[in-house]
Amino acid sequence: MRRREYMSLINTVRNTLVPVHKAGYPFIAGFFVVSLLLGLLWEPLMWLGFILTAWCAYFFRDPVRMTPLDDDLVISPADGRVSSIAIVSPPDELGIGNEPMLRITVFMNVFNCHVNRSPMRGTVRRIAYRAGRFVNAELDKASHENERNGLAIETAHGTIGVVQIAGLVARRIICWSNEGDTLQPGERFGLIRFGSRLDVFLPAGAQARVTLGQTAIAGETVLAEFGSPKGPVISRRD
Repeated sequence: MRRREYMSLINTVRNTLVPVHKAGYPFIAGFFVVSLLLGLLWEPLMWLGFILTAWCAYFFRDPVRMTPLDDDLVISPADGRVSSIAIVSPPDELGIGNEPMLRITVFMNVFNCHVNRSPMRGTVRRIAYRAGRFVNAELDKASHENERNGLAIETAHGTIGVVQIAGLVARRIICWSNEGDTLQPGERFGLIRFGSRLDVFLPAGAQARVTLGQTAIAGETVLAEFGSPKGPVISRRD
């Protein structure tokens, strides 16, 4: 009986702890080592370092998500706040034309999970990196001025664009997908370190299913839908 209770406790701990993405291992180790060195100078600094080490592990968390498998749905590629829903032209480097498209932006602060996921099932036709500035990612001009990495993904409803945009403190965009890869909805394709945003560009026929200020969860929240007769979402704030 005791062994059964012990195993139950172990399983509870395992289910509570969120996995950490391997891209964060070097940073977590670095924070930990620096914390020990600071402790040699002054013990309170060591404990402060341990707190920052815990935050670093939290930042690189990579939780399991339950993704709706429907080719008509556009799933959020990032955790964060929906900061913009607009009709704008996509970046030239995506190669998907210059006609205005529905753009939904998800802004990630330093406390959000930063693992990025594919919003739809499709084939990566182009990956285009562009160097740039590091202004506040919440500003609209960040779409054009900041460092970014864009993916053009061919889906059942046409080509969509997904753009990883560096933020004020972000200095590294990671994309481990390649041109020609087939992505499943909710599949991990990249990561941005320490604050940023993702823009999703959608062709005609997509209707937004989120509202400004709404919290989105990568791999789970439905951002938009194709082929629905329903109009834009109407919401209220309590």
